[in-house]
Amino acid sequence: MKTIEEIFKLISDFIWGPPLLILLLGTHVFLTIRLRFIQRYIFKAIKLSFSRKKEGTGDISHFGALTTALAATIGTGNIVGVATAIAAGGPGAVLWMWLTGVFGIATKYGEAVLSIKYRTTNREGFMCGGPMYVLERGLKQRWLGVLFAGLTAVTAFGIGNTVQANSISTMVRDTLNIDTWVTGIILTALTAVVILGGIKSIAVSCEKLVPFMAVFYILGAIILLCMKADTLPATFSLIFNSAFTGHAAIGGFLGASIKEAIRYGVARGLFSNESGLGSAPIVAAAAQTKNPVRQALVSSTGTFWDTVVVCALTGLVLVNSGEWQSGLNGAGLTTAAFSHFKGIGPFILGVALFTFVFSTILGWSYYGEKAIEYLFGIRAVRPYRYLWVVMVMVGSVATMPTVWSFADIANGLMAIPNLISLIFLSGVLISETKKYLWSDNLDGES
Repeated sequence: MKTIEEIFKLISDFIWGPPLLILLLGTHVFLTIRLRFIQRYIFKAIKLSFSRKKEGTGDISHFGALTTALAATIGTGNIVGVATAIAAGGPGAVLWMWLTGVFGIATKYGEAVLSIKYRTTNREGFMCGGPMYVLERGLKQRWLGVLFAGLTAVTAFGIGNTVQANSISTMVRDTLNIDTWVTGIILTALTAVVILGGIKSIAVSCEKLVPFMAVFYILGAIILLCMKADTLPATFSLIFNSAFTGHAAIGGFLGASIKEAIRYGVARGLFSNESGLGSAPIVAAAAQTKNPVRQALVSSTGTFWDTVVVCALTGLVLVNSGEWQSGLNGAGLTTAAFSHFKGIGPFILGVALFTFVFSTILGWSYYGEKAIEYLFGIRAVRPYRYLWVVMVMVGSVATMPTVWSFADIANGLMAIPNLISLIFLSGVLISETKKYLWSDNLDGES
């Protein structure tokens, strides 16, 4: 197992080297500029996202599509992922993660526009969309669509399954002294009940769960920050300075360069908000919408809530606690930080992590299924579901470095074909945005 961990770490470091970081951040900035800083419409997008009325062609409402995407997006990356970024890259990683989210709003918007524009209907009458259809029908490169779908089906086991299960089982072991295999059995059984029951039950469950878990965690984190408000100015200063100067070894912290702060901040930012990954547009393509731009605006708010708000709050709590200097990592660091707030801290962490983990496991199973359906047809979906359930158990008992490194590798590879489509079809994005948003025709039919 140690050898596997080392191999995965080497591959992950290679994939997440300068070329991919430049491609990812470059795409975020490129689209931000070409779309005239689309982020300025974020409050209009938030208002649209709460509309539950039926409009246009599609399977689910604006709000249903957003909450389903957020169910998959808001997960352990928002809590444990932030901790691993800080432990490896120092406090400065928080700022780079936040910036990835701000600029990533433009990329999330672009992904959704293309996925809705090039979506299609299957033989059962349901919408099918996502980067695989964009690559096939927009770029006329089916082989890239197949590549993306294959990577999605595999990536789902990392970002949406094993990492999630590993985080909750590790936390339960560290706080309640319960073996990881016990938590694994319970989580596997719960997953099986929902997943094997069908995708409609997943969507309904996520739509009810996401608003509760997001509001609960945001309010909880704000309370924790207010309890140590006197150290917040120093915490902000530390995060900013560390982002541009790196951070020397201190206490149990081994030190980190600017390169490490950027590398881990950007990698965890992508892991958390999935902007550029191409996953969220798969469910955005199922939304009832009059035109691609309306739902794309709604979809872009997912990155705002996930990284600009939730990840930022987590980073502030972790750095403000001072535990980042202890030498702890992942779930251990998170648990130690929240334990500073007797009673309320562990409760907020426990409820948030369980709901985040479970909703993500359910939401990402949908992405994986749609990828498998694209590749092999509807008959391959049920075997995939069984394998999905089994991997929840595997993730629960695996060691954390192996799981996180695998997730980073899969994420990086999955992002590449999606980013290619965004760059080469950016002209289509401009045309659609001009037609509906810049011409004040947001209610226009496509």
